Amino acid sequence: MALTDEEAERGETVWGEIQGQTVTFPMVVGSANIATLLFTVPAAAAAALMPGNDFEIVESVPGSTQLIIAACDYIENPWGDYREINIGFLAKPVFGGPESVGSFVYRMPVDQAFTCEAGNKVMGFPKTVERITAEYHPDVVVFDLVFGGRPTLRLTVPRVAPDGPPTRVPAVSYSYLDGVPFATMLEMDMGSGIVFDLSAVRVELGEGSVADELRSLGLPTVPDLATWGEGLGAVFHLGRLVVLEG
Repeated sequence: MALTDEEAERGETVWGEIQGQTVTFPMVVGSANIATLLFTVPAAAAAALMPGNDFEIVESVPGSTQLIIAACDYIENPWGDYREINIGFLAKPVFGGPESVGSFVYRMPVDQAFTCEAGNKVMGFPKTVERITAEYHPDVVVFDLVFGGRPTLRLTVPRVAPDGPPTRVPAVSYSYLDGVPFATMLEMDMGSGIVFDLSAVRVELGEGSVADELRSLGLPTVPDLATWGEGLGAVFHLGRLVVLEG
């Protein structure tokens, strides 16, 4: 499919078409509200949830790794105004060096069909369509995940005010695309609203396999770090297959 002149000038690449919509890269997110939570969890328990043998958990301290949960409410996104719960671990490809450390996405429920299909086919992200709500109050935001028809996870995060502009951070997300190790490069705004009273962050688990997986990691517990940001942006680049060396 040919690019328009405007797309060509922006250096865009056409991946293809999904549900009648042309998918191009880079994919630019104009606005999103995002809560990011980091937890220290047992490395062995995290490794037990990792599929395949091409990626390995990276220990943040001996015997432990980082669990990253990002609750996203996308407002302006080419793939839709959807909600997403991104669950991943600090990881890298086997034989990879420190420069290859990123986040392996092991669960990524979303609440719309297009982004699910696009994420599966284009990035290899393990997206499934579930029920996700984001409820805003003056002082907190509450994300609810119903996975497989069962109440699974509730996150309550203070809507702290930013203490400065967001910081755009380069990162890499790992996944499997058609059974092959895959990497998606991105730049993501990190909200500068840091939650200093971490006891105000509530993590509640419900029923089902995903809730049980999070319990196996020691949740619910207080996170090591929590941030909140509104009107954040991001840029996702066309991914690539990971070549393992060793």
